[in-house]
Amino acid sequence: MAARRRSQRLKKRTRTQLQSWGAVVALATVVWAAGHWSVVWPVLVAMVAAAVAGAAGWALWRAHRSAVGRDRAWRAQEEARARELSMTEVDALSWQEFETYVAELCRRDGCTKVVVSGKSGDLGADVVGYLADGRKLVVQCKKYAPHRSVSSQDMQKFVGTARLEHGADVALFVTTCRTFTKAALGLALRQDIVALHRDLLGSWVKGAHLETLIPLNGSGGGTRRRPSA
Repeated sequence: MAARRRSQRLKKRTRTQLQSWGAVVALATVVWAAGHWSVVWPVLVAMVAAAVAGAAGWALWRAHRSAVGRDRAWRAQEEARARELSMTEVDALSWQEFETYVAELCRRDGCTKVVVSGKSGDLGADVVGYLADGRKLVVQCKKYAPHRSVSSQDMQKFVGTARLEHGADVALFVTTCRTFTKAALGLALRQDIVALHRDLLGSWVKGAHLETLIPLNGSGGGTRRRPSA
């Protein structure tokens, strides 16, 4: 106990001494500044000006970031609305007309020898053609309601035939619904199947080139509905 009290007294004494020395230093600084005011005041003015400029710059940066964020959100919303408007006519097509329309999109983007199956039992090859660089394109088209999802079973069937049966270099699964299930999308990514959901299809309809959509492969979709497992 005695040692603890001595330690506390020592800490108190040290703290008092530091406070005293701090007061002395502060007083000395004030006295020196008063005697050298012509030297001190330009420095103080510069420091205040720098602080004000820094605060103003920070406020402008924050305002700019906020404005850019709002602009991006607005653009994304407008693009989504435009895609949906462009999909209105697509939604009205029958499944046969949808396959023909996808073939037209392929031709628009430079594909050659494009053929539409137009019948059941085509083993997943609804549309077949060749990209501008000569790679064989095989397309599976699924005309589903927007709220539905492409299932793992749908994807498994296409995986099993796209390359083994049809020799696809690029296998494209395009649908009018918003999402692929988690299992279906995972399978597509592992098997190098290009998953083109409603949002990407909407961009294609609006004029995006197929070659620019292929690398996106399933990304950015399902904002209105989470994919089910």
